[in-house]
Amino acid sequence: MIASGVALAVGAAPGAGMAADARVYYGFQAELLEYRISDESEKRLVWDADAFVGTDELKLRWQGEGERDLDGDSYEKLENRFVLQTPISDFFDAKGGVRIDTPEGADRWYGTVGVVGLAPQWFEVDADLFVSETGDGSARLDVEYEGLLTNRVTLTPSFEINAAFSEDREIEVGKGLSSAEFGLRLSYDLIDRAIVPYVGVAYERKFGDTADFAKHDGEDYEATYLVTGLRVMF
Repeated sequence: MIASGVALAVGAAPGAGMAADARVYYGFQAELLEYRISDESEKRLVWDADAFVGTDELKLRWQGEGERDLDGDSYEKLENRFVLQTPISDFFDAKGGVRIDTPEGADRWYGTVGVVGLAPQWFEVDADLFVSETGDGSARLDVEYEGLLTNRVTLTPSFEINAAFSEDREIEVGKGLSSAEFGLRLSYDLIDRAIVPYVGVAYERKFGDTADFAKHDGEDYEATYLVTGLRVMF
């Protein structure tokens, strides 16, 4: 999911007498904080959070994503990114930094560069390239659109696609298109976009050798989930 600096709530830090372009801002948003139950009754807790501090010209940003298997009491995914972000156009920022994955399996460190912003027709886009400590490259594209049905009710389709430029057997990722997730969530603005409950569906699928690795381990390579959650921002 996407939570760019444009979408985050912002506040001015002390120093209001400073020039506007040098003022320090901060913000936090949990874009996803949700409970999932699959078509085979598997239960997951999923989150996607984002925070920043900085000026209009340069921000330090943290992005954290996780997925915990409540049945197996294990982290299927646990990812943290720390990046510097700066504008490159009216609607897009460039970012670069490090990504750290610490799930139940092998850990990985990555260098990362990417862009985030608003594409034509107000699609929110977050695109990243990664190179791991083992030299394996990968890419991720995350796209989301908020469709206002009323002033408070929003329908949000989203998708995320992951691809790998080489195989990394230790973390069971195959070369090529490795995984995708499609979501559709209906939300209600309860308190001025600061607290937004939602319900929806999410579909996950692995492809190619990545799917074969999952099958070999006796795991599902695709799943459909009913989701309910909360988006918070301050």
